[in-house]
Amino acid sequence: MEADREWMYEGRIVNGMFSNKWGDKVDEFVAFALRHPECVNGGTAIRCPCTLVKCQNKKFLNVETVKVHLYKNGFVPDYYVWIYHGEKEVHQRCSRSVRVSVSETDQMVSDNMNHTTYHRMVCDAAGPEFNPDEEPNAEARNFYDMIRAGDKPVYEGNSKHTQLSAAVRMLEIKCRHRCSQAWFDDMSNFIQELLPPDNLMPLDFYSTKKLVRGLGLPVQQTVRGSGNRLYIRKLKVPYKKMHYFPITPRLQRLYASTATANEMRWHSEHHMEDGKMCHPSDAPAWKHFDGCFPDFSSEVRNVRLSLFADGFQPFGQSGQQYSLWPMVVMPYNLPLDLCMKEEFMFLTVLVPGPTNPKGKIDVFLQPLIAELKSLWGVGVQTYDISKRQNFQMRAALMWTINDFPAYSMMSGWSTAGMLACPHCMEDSDAFRLIKSGKQSWFDNHHKFLPINHPYRHNTKDFIKNKKVTKQFPGVRSGVEILQDLNNRGLRKVMDVDAEVVNAAISKTCGWNKRIIFWDLPYWREHLLRHNLDVMHIEKNVFDNIFNTVFNIPGKTKDTYKSRDELNKYCRRPQFAQNLVTSKYPDVPFVLNKSQKKDVLEWVKKLRFPDGYASNLGRCVDANKLKMFGMKSHDCHVFMQRLLPIALREFLPNRIWEPLTEISLFFKQLTSSSLTDEELRNLDDQIPVILCNLEKIFPPSFFDSMEHLPVHLAYEARIAGPVHYRWMYPPERYLRKIKHKIMNKAQVEGSISIGYIMDEAAKFASFYFKEGDPTLPLKEKRNEVYLDDIVDDDMFEIFKPPGKAIGAEGKRYLADNEYTAAHLYILMNCPEVQPFIEKT
Repeated sequence: MEADREWMYEGRIVNGMFSNKWGDKVDEFVAFALRHPECVNGGTAIRCPCTLVKCQNKKFLNVETVKVHLYKNGFVPDYYVWIYHGEKEVHQRCSRSVRVSVSETDQMVSDNMNHTTYHRMVCDAAGPEFNPDEEPNAEARNFYDMIRAGDKPVYEGNSKHTQLSAAVRMLEIKCRHRCSQAWFDDMSNFIQELLPPDNLMPLDFYSTKKLVRGLGLPVQQTVRGSGNRLYIRKLKVPYKKMHYFPITPRLQRLYASTATANEMRWHSEHHMEDGKMCHPSDAPAWKHFDGCFPDFSSEVRNVRLSLFADGFQPFGQSGQQYSLWPMVVMPYNLPLDLCMKEEFMFLTVLVPGPTNPKGKIDVFLQPLIAELKSLWGVGVQTYDISKRQNFQMRAALMWTINDFPAYSMMSGWSTAGMLACPHCMEDSDAFRLIKSGKQSWFDNHHKFLPINHPYRHNTKDFIKNKKVTKQFPGVRSGVEILQDLNNRGLRKVMDVDAEVVNAAISKTCGWNKRIIFWDLPYWREHLLRHNLDVMHIEKNVFDNIFNTVFNIPGKTKDTYKSRDELNKYCRRPQFAQNLVTSKYPDVPFVLNKSQKKDVLEWVKKLRFPDGYASNLGRCVDANKLKMFGMKSHDCHVFMQRLLPIALREFLPNRIWEPLTEISLFFKQLTSSSLTDEELRNLDDQIPVILCNLEKIFPPSFFDSMEHLPVHLAYEARIAGPVHYRWMYPPERYLRKIKHKIMNKAQVEGSISIGYIMDEAAKFASFYFKEGDPTLPLKEKRNEVYLDDIVDDDMFEIFKPPGKAIGAEGKRYLADNEYTAAHLYILMNCPEVQPFIEKT
């Protein structure tokens, strides 16, 4: 088959008659399609590629009707690669538009047009299909306007900024500092007063947005009808309206700019060092997927994605109750320093409020799943500017990232009740406590121990007279889960009578629906489909430990109800109620008043390196002897760095050691690089650690959050480092989305407009420096660059420059401060290390 297919769009009609030569080519096209049975329906029907809206490679028609349609209407535009008719290989197209973008544009860059960085930005944003020689349509005019704006200096005599560069720079400053439109208009007016009268600086935000609108990417609005289906926005009274941001053009743009095109191949070009996993591409889940679908993995530019979904209150906890659910897609092809960064997080679905979508979130996922199916089955022709070639880009969703409540919404497995664990499923040994009525996972970890471990036969420290002989059967595969769903007859929420049928089935099992992700052809083959979020699990474990050890009223797990039921499950008579005084004796894992004061005073005086942690001293309540307002990262730092030190002098060793072990477990689990051997050791250690905690705390202490750590090492061993699967980066991104709400009466629309502008500003920031586009370098807070000051005789530790924070002053160091500074220099100075090693 010829690579040059210009005939499809040329020579159809000659002298007012249909061309016989063109007809012969159409016959060859039909014959080619019929030779590929996978693209033929019923033996004689193929997809019609004519320009009719109802056709366009969507509708199957018999071959004679297809020929008639093609004679009358011609081929759908840009169908040079016959991917819907059996063609696998991507031909190097010979269309005029690609020749212009590859060769003529390069010539303009070097010779004829004084092609600036911002010209290149416009061409990259337009894509390879942009042809300057054709009659412009409405969309093309936007790019012509930007090209002209890139030629004109902002005023006569200014060689640094053009009209376009000044506009995108102002827009980037607005987005980076979250300024309002009123600020932008006022600043534009002030700049007008500073510039000559005949300047070309945009007058206000509206004119700036109009000038750079071609840099933005599309957003679609769909509405949800009362029957859990999405319709186009022609309904007069929509039930709910949602914003959908297609991911295809956003992924294509990653290959359109030289700032990112090379980086998208990093995952296949890097190599593991010393068997350490530092990226999801090093993990067994990624390699297993490659083995299952070699045709996908053979093209290294195909994109692997993760999906994050979480809700937030745009008006705060004290404002109007309004639940908004953004969904964010993140590509994993990028290197370590770019993966999971804000610049490469793409908002794709904005589920509208004011109510929580809960189990019906699949309704709003329909356009995303449809696009993912298309990107998997067919792909989209994409121009890779780093290799100067077109390729058929495909994409696959690897897994979802959610907190535990959202895990139920995305996976279809209920995370409440005694079957809350999505790995144990029906093999859970949770039970309901007699007094409090809550579920407890106490004594639920012996099945993970080796078969000959003494804890399995210990009937004293755990549940009385109970020996554990069964073993954990392992995590079910995707094929087994899908078979179980089919056998039970669960339905998708969009199906007729799904709510009634699923509600009846959910009473007998943990499943509450068949999720829409099973529509993806590859979903069943994944080793891990939904991630347990380490961030929230670690925070909940820390909160339970801290509140119980500090005996915080209303939050401690050591209550009078837990004491009453304690000896019904365990043999701990020393903690039973005194029948004479009706009081409960003190327990060794709770600090007394003076010990609490000592710990909180120590925390209040702590100082951390800049950017390492927040000021924990602000969270100390010295009157009520507790800590309040701690964020997830505060709990993360306290759990891994401070907890063993804070409790070392106040708790007995038999209590302090298990608490230190759980602290070290999370510290090792969240390392930036991990080996398979280290993770297997953690997987063996965590059941023992949890059993040691069971020997200390009452059954009421162990809710589902205290059970889930037993599965975290397994997930890390399968999917790779935790940093690419926890919610810290997406949660920070949600904060940024929240700040885009400028109009509280139109929350979703305000976020949509702000996101599109922010997206255009980020793309433009790649081109702020002359030369090849690069990712902007973010300077760290309080960081100073003084490259001209170099002293070879200076110790290495003193070479990094710095600056004073606040007003400068002079004072003598106290003896303890001088000793600490002296010791720090000795321990961190490379010149001293040889002497330390000798000793």
